[in-house]
Amino acid sequence: MPRQPKTAFFGEPPGVEDGDWFASHRALYEAELHRFKDQGISGTEKTGADSIVLSGGYADDVYGDDEIIYTGAGGRDRDSRLQVADQHIDTRGTAALVVSQAQGLPVRVIQGLDIRRRRAEGGYRYRGLWQVREHWFTIGIEGFRICQFRLTKLHPGEQPAPHPAARPADTPTALEELTREYIEREQRKRDSRVVQRVKGMYDNTCQICGERILVSPTGVAYSEGAHIQALGRPHDGPDVLGNVLCLCPNCHTRFDRGALQLSDSLIVINGLTGAERSPLTVHPDHTIDVTYIRQHRSRWA
Repeated sequence: MPRQPKTAFFGEPPGVEDGDWFASHRALYEAELHRFKDQGISGTEKTGADSIVLSGGYADDVYGDDEIIYTGAGGRDRDSRLQVADQHIDTRGTAALVVSQAQGLPVRVIQGLDIRRRRAEGGYRYRGLWQVREHWFTIGIEGFRICQFRLTKLHPGEQPAPHPAARPADTPTALEELTREYIEREQRKRDSRVVQRVKGMYDNTCQICGERILVSPTGVAYSEGAHIQALGRPHDGPDVLGNVLCLCPNCHTRFDRGALQLSDSLIVINGLTGAERSPLTVHPDHTIDVTYIRQHRSRWA
C-alpha cells in the first residue's frame, strides 16, 4: 500500500537519538524522521522544513560536525541528476528552509552513508537537530545559480532562534559587513592551496580586467579563484594551477556563465558577440593548459 503523508512536526520523534542508523528511506519514514521519499527536503513554504537528508547530490555542499552548507532544491535533471538550470527562492523545498530560518524552527538532519551514484548504499545516520542561520545565492561549481543555507547544530538544551530571512529595506546592511560575509563564504568553499597560490601570483588582481578590489584600509584585496574547466560533475575539472585563474567577482561570474571566454592564444573573447578583447594577463610562472580552455569554450558553443 502507498504510504500516507504524515503531518509535519518539529523536533525529535520518540525513541530516536542522535547517531541512530536507518537502513532506508522507508525506515526514516516509519521512524517519523523524514516524510518525503526521494526528496532531500521535507517541508513546504507553508509549514517550513522539518528535516533534510544529506545525500551528496550537490558538489557545493559542505558537511561539517557543527556547521553544514546545504544547497536548496530545483534545477536538477531527474534522469542524469545533473544541475541544468538556476534555482529560485519559490521552489517548495528551498522556500521551506527559508521559512525555518525566519521562524526559528528546528530541522532534523539525516546523512546518507557510502553514497554511490547519489544513492546511500550504507543507509542513513541521524545527526540530531539543527537550525538554519542564513541563506544566499551564488553561482555553483556546475555553473548555475544555487541557493545555499548555513545550518549549525543545536546542542542539548539549546533552542533555535529566528533569523530574519531578509533585512528591511529601510535598514540596509553596511557594505563592509556584506563584503566580509561574502569573502568568508567564498574562502570557505574555494580557497584550496592551488587557488591561494594563483591569487598570490597576481596579488589579487583580476587577470581579465586588471581590477584589484581593496576591502580594508590596510590594503587587503579580494579576488576569486576561477576554475576554467569547472570542478564537480559533469565537468570534473581538476584543482591544478593550469586550470585556475585569478579574477574579480564580476569577471568570475561572467566567465562561469560563458559571457567571457578565452582563445587558445589566451585572448579574452566576449562570449555574447564573439568579439576579441585584450590578451589575458599571465604571470611567467603560471602555465595555463589549453585543454581546459577548449573544454570551457565547448560548454557554450
